Amino acid sequence: MPLSPDDVAGLYRDHAGELLGFLARRVLVPDVALDLMAETFARAYRDRRRFRGDGPDDALAWVYGIARHVLASYHRRGAVERRAVHALGVERRALTDGEYDRIEELAELSSLSARVERELDALGADQRDAVRLRVVEQLPYQDVARQLGISQQTARARVSRALRALRQSPALAELCRQPDNA
Repeated sequence: MPLSPDDVAGLYRDHAGELLGFLARRVLVPDVALDLMAETFARAYRDRRRFRGDGPDDALAWVYGIARHVLASYHRRGAVERRAVHALGVERRALTDGEYDRIEELAELSSLSARVERELDALGADQRDAVRLRVVEQLPYQDVARQLGISQQTARARVSRALRALRQSPALAELCRQPDNA
């Protein structure tokens, strides 16, 4: 059954905070998480007639599905801000310090940041350096390899092993957490 504009507004009113926390835990940047949340609800509104679920739980799961697609798209292309600004035809205002702090609080970023740092420190220096260059500095593998004085294949292997170790860390399991009903 399609959703009405009021249904989408209700989803936003009731679940925007938890969705924002969900996204912020994955990107670790409040401004980006806010953009991704806005993009998610914009798509939900645009596609509301395509919804075929039954009831609020299905609708919430549908919105989280949209959020996962938006997040994947962000990671693939890194263009969510350009698309959102272009699609809306407006400039995004800067977050206030209070808004920024609230998003960090919703996502529990301070505790997650400390856990990520501890887990990164637990990696060997070779893997930690490779992840820092590839993930944090977003360098292509060719540049990672050159800076570390290794082959691209070795750079890829180090990053892959490090990310696998981080994903399997019980201390970081919360990064993959999402609500039970989504």
